[in-house]
Amino acid sequence: MQRTLITTADGSHSIYVNDLDENYHSIHGAIQESKHVFIQTGLKHKNSKSNATINILEIGFGTGLNAILTLLEAKKMNLSINYTSLEAFPLEKELVNVLNYISLISETENIEEQELRGIFNQLHDCTWEKENEIKNYFTLVKIKNKLQDVTFNSKFDLIYFDAFGPRVQPEMWTEALFMKIFAAMNEQGCLVTYCAKGEVKRTLKKVGFVVETLPGPPRKREMVRCTKL
Repeated sequence: MQRTLITTADGSHSIYVNDLDENYHSIHGAIQESKHVFIQTGLKHKNSKSNATINILEIGFGTGLNAILTLLEAKKMNLSINYTSLEAFPLEKELVNVLNYISLISETENIEEQELRGIFNQLHDCTWEKENEIKNYFTLVKIKNKLQDVTFNSKFDLIYFDAFGPRVQPEMWTEALFMKIFAAMNEQGCLVTYCAKGEVKRTLKKVGFVVETLPGPPRKREMVRCTKL
C-alpha cells in the first residue's frame, strides 16, 4: 500500500493512499475534523451523560490523531478512558515520525512539545494485542486485525467509526458489520462518524440505532451520531 504525506487546510498532516485515491483525514483540516467529529460530538457528548469511565472502540487507528486528542481531553475532563483501536495496516514508522500534529497541538494545549511527542510515540510503539497503560487515566489496546475478523470480549460506550469511506471501502459499511458493532455496545452507547451518506444512515437505522444527522466539520455539511437505546 503506497502512502504519501500531505498537508491539509488547517496546516495539519494527513496521509494519501495512492491505491485507493483516498485520504486518512479531511483535506479541509485533519485536526479540525478529528476534534469536531470524535471529540466534540462524540466524547464530550458521552461525558455529558455522567460517565466517569468510558470504554471507546476506534475503527481505524491510522495516524493516532484521534487517540492523542482523546487522551488530552480525558485529562481535562477528569475521565478514565479504556481505548481499543483496530488497525489492519499500521503506518510505517518513517511516516509517523514526520507527522506534525504534536507541534501544532502543543501550541494550544498546556503541555510541552517534548512531553507530548513522547506520549504520541508511546501510542504508536506500544505492544499490539495487549493492554498498555499510557497514563493512569488512559489505557490502550491496539488490535492488528480487520473488524470482520475480531471477536469482542468487552462492551463499549463510544465508537469512533473512522474507516475509509464507502466509495473505496464498501465492505466496512455493511449491515452485518454494523450489527456486530451494535452487539458490542452498551445501552446508551454512541457511534460517531464523519460519513452522512443516505445509504449509511438507512443501514444504521435498520440495525437498530437512533440516528442523528448533525453539522459536520469545516467544509462538510453533515456528520452522523447514532445511539443504541
